[in-house]
Amino acid sequence: MSYLEYNTKRMPAGLAKVLYLDWGLVLLLIAVAGIGFLMLYSVAGGSMTPWMEPQLKRFALGMGLMFLVAFVPLWFWRSISGLAFAVSVLLLVGVEFFGTIGMGARRWLEFGPVRLQPSELAKITTIMALAAYFDWIGTRKVSHPISVLIAALIVLIPTTLVLRQPDLGTAMLIALGGGVVIFAAGVHWAYFMTLIAAAGGLVAAVMASRGTEWQLLKDYQFRRIDAFLDPTIDPLGAGYHINQSMIALGSGGWSGRGFMEGTQARLNFLPEKHTDFIFTTLAEEFGFIGAASLLVLYLLITGFCIVTAMRTTNRFGALLVLGVAGTFFLYFAVNMAMVMGLAPVVGVPLPLVSFGGSAMLVLMIGFGLVQSAHIHRARLPS
Repeated sequence: MSYLEYNTKRMPAGLAKVLYLDWGLVLLLIAVAGIGFLMLYSVAGGSMTPWMEPQLKRFALGMGLMFLVAFVPLWFWRSISGLAFAVSVLLLVGVEFFGTIGMGARRWLEFGPVRLQPSELAKITTIMALAAYFDWIGTRKVSHPISVLIAALIVLIPTTLVLRQPDLGTAMLIALGGGVVIFAAGVHWAYFMTLIAAAGGLVAAVMASRGTEWQLLKDYQFRRIDAFLDPTIDPLGAGYHINQSMIALGSGGWSGRGFMEGTQARLNFLPEKHTDFIFTTLAEEFGFIGAASLLVLYLLITGFCIVTAMRTTNRFGALLVLGVAGTFFLYFAVNMAMVMGLAPVVGVPLPLVSFGGSAMLVLMIGFGLVQSAHIHRARLPS
């Protein structure tokens, strides 16, 4: 028994939980969010409005939610996983009928002054539902065809509803995040090989559907694919985003132009400079060193989560943490690949850095679940 464990056993449970928090993870989250605040201040031309100030408030609220979720025992989150998943699916269905349209997509629900994006919530609730399901069926039945089919349905229901909005980026993150949990649960590799083959067939079908009555993607999504394959094909249209992004990335060099000296963002050449393409602003102003530093912070956060999962004896907790870690990794990996021209532009924000409300709050709730697994790993009474 360590010195900390010996002394915390003599403390009130609430205080012991505070000390058992993974404070290293907390500091890493603050560091990444701090970079985001600086970038939002920069792209606004040296002003806290309109982006930095609300982002600060959202992060403060997110930290509060993380601590609140962290102090609740894992058994509670397991018990409400099915309900949380059902609520998120109902909200996604509600978007179909009552959702607010923005930027050509129906993705939001408005409750008075509150604007909620249910697809962001579905990223976490899908992971929770899968973790609870695989914990419930145990390890012996994990690769049974019926078990795998049920797990696939848990992933496909929210993924399909999000695709209808349409929101390809978020749907992809839900599906891949669910895949991480299914893989971590121990499902046989043959299912994944079959899925990869099916995905290849789906890609072929999508491309073949172009221009037909049964076209599977929107026209703008096909234009994004074209721009990904050849950004010069439409430099002022579909390829504009990636072309301007590549210019910003290249102009940063090793050490960057300097804080608030990035011309692509300051002169408004770079679209969505405060959301999906904020990484290019960082790379232009702080160069390769700044971009690599952010990547290291992201990898450390992912590593902290994986270590927590490895130390957690609770199967639900371990799968839940791995699911959150996988989703977080996919978040920044897809965004960085997107702005560097390594993946099509699919509208995935840079976690804790891009301006946004629902994405940040839900992500902080996810890290609260990670902290709950860290605190309650067979050392504190529930």
